[in-house]
Amino acid sequence: MYRALSSHPAVRKAVLHKGVHYFDMNYERGIGWYRAHFPLAAAGRLTFESSPYYMFHPLAAERIAADLPGVKLIVLVRDPVERAYSAHAHELARGFETESFERAIELEPARLDGEAERITASPGYLSHSHQHHAYLARGQYVEQLDRLGRMFGPDRIHVVDSGDFFGKPEPVYDSVLEFLGLPERGYPAFERHNARPRSPIPGGLRAKLDEHFLPFDERLVSWLDRVPSWRR
Repeated sequence: MYRALSSHPAVRKAVLHKGVHYFDMNYERGIGWYRAHFPLAAAGRLTFESSPYYMFHPLAAERIAADLPGVKLIVLVRDPVERAYSAHAHELARGFETESFERAIELEPARLDGEAERITASPGYLSHSHQHHAYLARGQYVEQLDRLGRMFGPDRIHVVDSGDFFGKPEPVYDSVLEFLGLPERGYPAFERHNARPRSPIPGGLRAKLDEHFLPFDERLVSWLDRVPSWRR
């Protein structure tokens, strides 16, 4: 989606980095630092960035609402079991995780205990576990979407089911352009990125995690207006 939007002639992406991580990790640097990450020649065009941690960080939504009053938010959701497993592989590869996936899931409640409260109490506090070890919590999408909805209103949030986007990208991309008020200029080359080969999740663990996410996925229907692709 990031590459598809970047190719639209009426859109300019952030320079240097896909994700600026201002509203979660670098807020103390000030709005001038943030603005410096975007092209100067953006008049008459939209500009954007992609920092997934914004959605989960307990202070990011409030900061975004204060500093970007006209912002629109696009949220991509995917099978939360696959998201958790993929995130673990990603953190393992980066050296931010040392435990097996199953053990990391067991440790998650203790690792996250009190971390959101510490971030809220001390805005400059950076929590390693809150950012890197929230495998299940970050897949409970509806909790985060409901918080965003209270802050921005549902009309300024567009939720994309990644399974639908990968399966048939054109109508999903059309809906994003409509949400952003952008004209159609033909379709870009839709390519899948960041795929990492890995071993399958053991059946028993997958079933356990599917059960864990079921009530959250059921509530997600109100945001997607349909059953999530991974539950069909």
